[in-house]
Amino acid sequence: MDKLRDKIERRIERQGRGWVFSRKDFWDIAPTGPVGVILARFVSHGMIRRLGRGLFDYPRVSQALGGELSTDIDQVARAVARKFRWTIMPEGALAANQLGLSQQVPAKIVYLSDGPSKKVQAGGLAIRFKHARPKEMSAENYASGLVIQALRYLGKKNVDRKVIDLLRRRLPAKEKANLLKDTRYGTDWIFQAAQQIAEGRR
Repeated sequence: MDKLRDKIERRIERQGRGWVFSRKDFWDIAPTGPVGVILARFVSHGMIRRLGRGLFDYPRVSQALGGELSTDIDQVARAVARKFRWTIMPEGALAANQLGLSQQVPAKIVYLSDGPSKKVQAGGLAIRFKHARPKEMSAENYASGLVIQALRYLGKKNVDRKVIDLLRRRLPAKEKANLLKDTRYGTDWIFQAAQQIAEGRR
């Protein structure tokens, strides 16, 4: 059991502070039963936090604030997606916020999903996973999907030079190329915006 505990502890520490996970993230180390026993011990020792049913985090710590920081929403969503083997994508308002296109944090945290619609409570957070049509999640690249969702949320009239310039600075050359590929056969104005974002990408 000590060897198993050490393997699990090393994986948590390698992932780093802020990582959110479930027992299934250790499937290659041991069955979920023994993993659950060890994670419960880590919780009791204060190494990790239990966020909700089957979800834990390795909390970030702030010396200045003198304690643990709140859980990262996107980390929770990704952990849930791994647990259920879903593909997810932040919905429009959340995508725009994550990209820095909007300073307003959405009142409701919504992710599109290829799984069933579901609401998850974790660490005081409520995340809604909304089943989406394949067309809504057609981008092969995650960053492309994030940009597409944000542009749809903003709308054609609000995608101005400031938005284009911000995305041009934020996306590396490879992601710009992926964005062009993922928008080529989609909505015309979104593809045109992608072309502007990708200008001078090399």
